[in-house]
Amino acid sequence: METEEKVNAVFSLGDFGIRSIIDIVAILILVGLIYYPKHRNKDFIFTFVLFNVINFMICYLLGAAKIKMGFAFGLFAIFSIIKYRTIVVSIKDMGYFFVCVALGMLNSLANISDGFTILMVCNLVILSLTYFLERLNFINNENVKEIIYDDVRLIKPDLRDELIADLTERTGLEIHKVEIVSINYLKDTVLLKAYYYSKESENSLPTVSDND
Repeated sequence: METEEKVNAVFSLGDFGIRSIIDIVAILILVGLIYYPKHRNKDFIFTFVLFNVINFMICYLLGAAKIKMGFAFGLFAIFSIIKYRTIVVSIKDMGYFFVCVALGMLNSLANISDGFTILMVCNLVILSLTYFLERLNFINNENVKEIIYDDVRLIKPDLRDELIADLTERTGLEIHKVEIVSINYLKDTVLLKAYYYSKESENSLPTVSDND
């Protein structure tokens, strides 16, 4: 009986070690080779790595209680209410945060009855898909800027092409659509929304004060 307990302890330690190596390699590739070269934000690397490692350990140590599925969904519910209120977090950063949490759960709770090959393949698929989507440069973002324009005569519908051409020349942006927000005839100015395409999203996100 004592011999069996020792064997089980060694097996569990080996299982934990292999899973830990897979998870650490995966998270280092994600933040070091995929995220950081594109975004250059050291603070988020700190957050992503810690959340992944801590989540991995929690899931692994508590996953043996035969509540793996419900436990995983419970953790997702907890993390879903996390909200950064000190800074504005982009949707892409939150996507990376989700991937970090998901990798921790996957590597700690996945069934490895057929070996670790499937687990490593799943990690590879997730990392490859993230890398491909991060460098998806052939799809443009439609951005918008508010511009105070000083030539009211060009806001007429029949002069819209001239208005867009003038805005393009002044701003250097390839503007394709313009919306009139308001007109100030006292100052002979008009507030416009100018729409243009670019590789990166430049639209500002709502701040904490906007949500409160």
